Amino acid sequence: MFNTTKLQLRFILPLAVTMVIAAYLALPLMDAVTLRWFGRDLNARGNLIANALSDSIADAIQQQRYERLKGLFERTAKDERLYAIALCGPDGKLLQKTQALPSSLSCDDARRLAVATDPSLFLPGGRLRVDVHGLGSVVNYAAEQADGIPLTRAGSLGYLVLLHDMSFMERRSKDTRNYLIGFIAALGFVVSLITVVVAQLSWRGWVNGVRALMRGEGLLSPMVPPPELAPFAADIRARLRDLEDEYRRSQELETGWSPERLRNLLHTQLRGDEIIVVSNREPYIHEKTADGVVIKRPASGLVSAVEPVMRACSGTWIAHGGGSADRDVVDAQDRVQVPPGNPSYRLRRVWLTEEEEQGYYYGFANEGLWPLCHVAHVRPVFRQSDWEAYREINQRFADAVVAESRSEDPIVLVQDYHFALVPAMVREKLPQATIITFWHIPWPNPESFGICPWGQEILQGLLGSSIVGFHTRFHCKNFSDSVDRQLEARIEQEHSIITYRDKETLVESYPISIAWPVAEESAEWPAVPDCRRELIERMGLPAHACIAL
Repeated sequence: MFNTTKLQLRFILPLAVTMVIAAYLALPLMDAVTLRWFGRDLNARGNLIANALSDSIADAIQQQRYERLKGLFERTAKDERLYAIALCGPDGKLLQKTQALPSSLSCDDARRLAVATDPSLFLPGGRLRVDVHGLGSVVNYAAEQADGIPLTRAGSLGYLVLLHDMSFMERRSKDTRNYLIGFIAALGFVVSLITVVVAQLSWRGWVNGVRALMRGEGLLSPMVPPPELAPFAADIRARLRDLEDEYRRSQELETGWSPERLRNLLHTQLRGDEIIVVSNREPYIHEKTADGVVIKRPASGLVSAVEPVMRACSGTWIAHGGGSADRDVVDAQDRVQVPPGNPSYRLRRVWLTEEEEQGYYYGFANEGLWPLCHVAHVRPVFRQSDWEAYREINQRFADAVVAESRSEDPIVLVQDYHFALVPAMVREKLPQATIITFWHIPWPNPESFGICPWGQEILQGLLGSSIVGFHTRFHCKNFSDSVDRQLEARIEQEHSIITYRDKETLVESYPISIAWPVAEESAEWPAVPDCRRELIERMGLPAHACIAL
């Protein structure tokens, strides 16, 4: 209720201030217009009175019997708007007047006041309007003077002075002001009431719309949230997904991981999603031997880490086909179902010539990037021909990802430093794809990385990823510093997000390692010197390594 009241006050207070300012500006204007209207009315009444008295005044002047006009003037002055009347001769001499005529007002003073901009006479009892009308032609004196007509012609018999009481004008002006203020107040109340109702309905509409979004309505049910909430729908759903992920992670910390739990999670969370893995090494190699074709599984940490995911998700693994019998077992699209005997996903092989493999793999990747990233005591070798081969093979693998994708938003897992350009290449063709790149080797500091002639292209390629993963936070920081040094990008250190060309990339650490044996396993170690045991622990070797040492 309090929040609703605050929302309503945001509308009502500016409206009230606007109404007060409007009244403050309108009242003086209304007074000026009212006085102008009443002035014209009094001028017309003065002409009417002068015309009505002209014959009687002309007879009295011709007979020199001015006392006969006193009673006529007194009776005429009983009008509530007429205060006093005076008759002046052509020479400015006062001939007759009513009793109320101020003694301080002479005929000449009346003429001067009548032609002034504000023909008003101020007395202790109030304000009077002075009008002078010439006799003979009986026209308004002020108009005659404005036209340059001499007084002797304008009023050959003299002129009539009329003093109008303006107190009624002030009373009516006050009434007009009161009516105007009342009207503005009533209008403000009505507008405020309408504003409060609209604000209340709008607030309820927003609340109901947010509730609809929280309940998922508008996606599966006919009820659609208000259109003005559409920009917030994606943010709300994203926040809900974040909360769900946080909850899931907390559950993971409490219960721990197991192969069976990982398999169940992949089936439940990624069912229906398309998973594509890109790596240089393939999970299964077909070799020709004297006994026929033999299937081998290479000794690779990458294969050990990723292959269970592919078995659970039934995706596609794209790799370099290097076995002597690899070409013999694939179909027309260079695919083969694996694992042997229990196929659960596809292996798509990409073919390289010896020259391409020499430039892309042994050249740029192993002689350039590997020593550069490990800061080895061997200077990295960068050749233009190797870079061109690296870029061409990366494009070939990216094209294979696009060809294997059956949807517009697959999940693409790009593995290691052999494919730094693939994420941006895939992003160009599949902008809605979720691209996760894991860099299996260290990332050097920005000074060391700066010696790479194509460092910007590599960074731009990796920033095509939705997520870039490294083993440690130190490597993540080195990568962010390298981006900051070489590209125009916005880096949010707090959230580990890099925004480049309006695309966001999350940079996080995801260490891949082997769990250290528990206390029960450590107790079974053979008796070895403490110094040797410490060496084993530092090297991260399994318990049975004690025997070898």
